Amino acid sequence: MATATVTVRLDAEDKAAMERACKEMGLSMNTAFTIFAKKVAREQRIPFVVEVDGFFSRANLAHLDRGIAELEAGRGVSRGLIEDA
Repeated sequence: MATATVTVRLDAEDKAAMERACKEMGLSMNTAFTIFAKKVAREQRIPFVVEVDGFFSRANLAHLDRGIAELEAGRGVSRGLIEDA
């Protein structure tokens, strides 16, 4: 079977983290990407859920805006994180 070259650009920290994870599994990054590509080709889908972080949903942002407005109007309590003793 003929092979083709694919270039992937990654953040340097993400690349290093992936290399460490692959090494722990006994894989090269090339093998990991090949596994991913074969699974996508076979299943015709991304093999994991890709979704927007719910924190940035319109409903949550509106909730945060309401909370900020209440604090600014003097109706609310502002607290910091409480650390364990």
